[in-house]
Amino acid sequence: MDWQGQKLSEQLMQILLIVFAVVAFAAGYLLGSFQLMIQIYAAGVVLTTLVTIPDWPWFNHHHLVWLDSSEAEKHPKPQPQPVHSKKKSSKK
Repeated sequence: MDWQGQKLSEQLMQILLIVFAVVAFAAGYLLGSFQLMIQIYAAGVVLTTLVTIPDWPWFNHHHLVWLDSSEAEKHPKPQPQPVHSKKKSSKK
């Protein structure tokens, strides 16, 4: 899954969970059944899981291009520079 696919998956998950929560609450409230509300929401969580967790092809439209290992050896990884802190001298 590429970066855009991860973003799409997360947005889809949030939207589906909110929609199922609203539908479950409305159905439970109108029918006066807490059990029905929980069942609808649980079904929504299962459906959301099946849609967003597997690596479906529509989450891979922007393939990542990795640097070839021979090219990576030519360009060494930059080393972090040490941080020097400036201490104020306390004169009395």
